[in-house]
Amino acid sequence: MSKTYTIVIKLGSSSLVDEKTKEPKLSIMSMVVETVVRLRRMGHRVVVVSSGGIAVGLKTLNLEKRPKRLAQVQAIAAVGQGRLIGRWDSLFSQFSQRIAQILITRNDIVDWTQYKNAQNTIEELLQMGVVPIVNENDTLSVSEIKFGDNDTLSAITAALCGADYLFLLTDVDCLYTDNPRTNPDAKPILVVPDMSQSMPGVNTNGGSGSDVGTGGMTTKLIAAELATNAGVNTIIMKSSEPSNISKVVSYVQNLDTPSNSCDDLAQLQQEELRRLEQLSVPLHTRFIADKNQMHLKNREFWMLHGLMSKGSVIIDQGAFNALTRKEKAGLLPAGVIDVEGHFHEHECVDLKLGHRLESGELDTKKPLTTIGRARCNYTSLELLKIKGMQSDKIESILGYADSEYVAHRENLAFPTR
Repeated sequence: MSKTYTIVIKLGSSSLVDEKTKEPKLSIMSMVVETVVRLRRMGHRVVVVSSGGIAVGLKTLNLEKRPKRLAQVQAIAAVGQGRLIGRWDSLFSQFSQRIAQILITRNDIVDWTQYKNAQNTIEELLQMGVVPIVNENDTLSVSEIKFGDNDTLSAITAALCGADYLFLLTDVDCLYTDNPRTNPDAKPILVVPDMSQSMPGVNTNGGSGSDVGTGGMTTKLIAAELATNAGVNTIIMKSSEPSNISKVVSYVQNLDTPSNSCDDLAQLQQEELRRLEQLSVPLHTRFIADKNQMHLKNREFWMLHGLMSKGSVIIDQGAFNALTRKEKAGLLPAGVIDVEGHFHEHECVDLKLGHRLESGELDTKKPLTTIGRARCNYTSLELLKIKGMQSDKIESILGYADSEYVAHRENLAFPTR
């Protein structure tokens, strides 16, 4: 029996809207719809992350360029998002497939309960046989609460719904060692078995390939790293032939083992290319999430990638050892050397490893290393008063003691790689 997967498909604005005319690419959207319906009939659960609200709004309002003023952009998004979801609904209705629109910003998942609610909503929709269509809520989003691009949003969505595969559709068929448009000697990179390893010779410069998009290959690599950290295999492939997603899904279903057993990366690419050619499978890049590796737990992923950092807490080596051991401890004020920025209690901060001088103060001559995230029980001003102190001194210093810990262990998160 074939395996069934939860699949997230991300489409950028340039995949849905023509760069020059701003007209919708209805043929591409139709093929995406046909592919999603086909995957659903194969037993898979599918989520679509769709950009394009602002691009559609520009065409609707007969505007040539995206304006610079935030309020104008948000107004254009308000016009375009309704029309965009209307197009999706019209196309999916031809196959009697129900869809649902989910518009989110980071503010919508800033609280753990809200994050779980978003997760439960997507899960319930999938159980109902509905295809969720997710986009950033550009009508409300400002820089402080934006995900940055829909590649990042798609990775967070994939983690939210526990996806098996994330497909990032773009204007090239796979990752190359250089830009294939300008360098005919650029070589395809078809399998990336470990995102923590460097990929020598890979050039990701160039940014977005169009005026209507915001991403580029760099953002897709970031998204692939986020997703594989959460245990989601990630695939980059060409958006002009979305029907190829079905072929790639069938291909990975029949793989006996992940293509990560070869130590020689060049040989690995050659073997994968030969296999794709033999089976007439289109080129694509597959980033493998090693199932034998420890992946981020749900709450850890939320703290690391769902929240915005409001500052930093600098800790010493002893605290670092206690926080990262197998049975990790909570962060005590004695392990805090210094604080950066201004933040309130329960806000998310970066954890940085620093070095103490003999006086106990921070050695500013040595570099800081960001090691993780935490949600603090105390404000930045309170931490500056109790840093380096024993927990039994907190009440005498502050006049109260909300907790002996600066951050409880369940409010600490560290990357797996």
